[in-house]
Amino acid sequence: MVKYLYLLLDAFTLFYPLMSSFEPRMNFVSKWGPLFTGIAWMVLYYIPWDILFTMSGVWGFNGMYLTGISFLHLPLEEWLFFIVVPYACMFIYEAVIYFVPSQPLLRVSKYLSIALGVALLIVGGLFYARWYTSLAFISAGLGLLLHTRWIKQEYMGHFYLAYLFWLIPFFLVNGILTGSFLPQPIVWYNNAENLGIRMGTIPIEDSIYLLLFMLIVTTVYENKLKRFLLD
Repeated sequence: MVKYLYLLLDAFTLFYPLMSSFEPRMNFVSKWGPLFTGIAWMVLYYIPWDILFTMSGVWGFNGMYLTGISFLHLPLEEWLFFIVVPYACMFIYEAVIYFVPSQPLLRVSKYLSIALGVALLIVGGLFYARWYTSLAFISAGLGLLLHTRWIKQEYMGHFYLAYLFWLIPFFLVNGILTGSFLPQPIVWYNNAENLGIRMGTIPIEDSIYLLLFMLIVTTVYENKLKRFLLD
């Protein structure tokens, strides 16, 4: 049973959002086209990153918790992670839009993106020798600044509010992945390649990883959804 733990975490992450996708108020199922397009664009960036870091020993996976099926150096469970996590996060995003339509953070979203972008670039530059820190912080910083410059901010108030809600299941699921409540972690990290700052058992870089991860998905989703609704 232990070898199915990561797979069960994937299933647990997906279960409620998938079952609720057919709920008529949000009708999330009708937005699957834009959603999976956004996921596909994110995967184009994040899968090569994941493969490179796995092969280089920046992080790795504990075979004790895996089914043993792998492809391109990544276990099946990790491939599923790149589907179920953005699916669940975008369901939360749509719930935020439904229940908080006013976007209380919209007015400050541009300034927040600029401040975060600059701060992340500085930290990433200072710790350029630590692969995970530098790539996570610099890519997220650049992503935020480029987004602010070239893409309208009309949904970023909802994005930042949703990010705060994403952190709740993030701490639960990622906490288990990194060893909370377990004798050994499912996913281990080489601390020579990160800042060594942990939120419980979770490297602080993971929260920045999530930021760009979902910025890519949300940006493509919103643009595709707008075109989809206009057609």
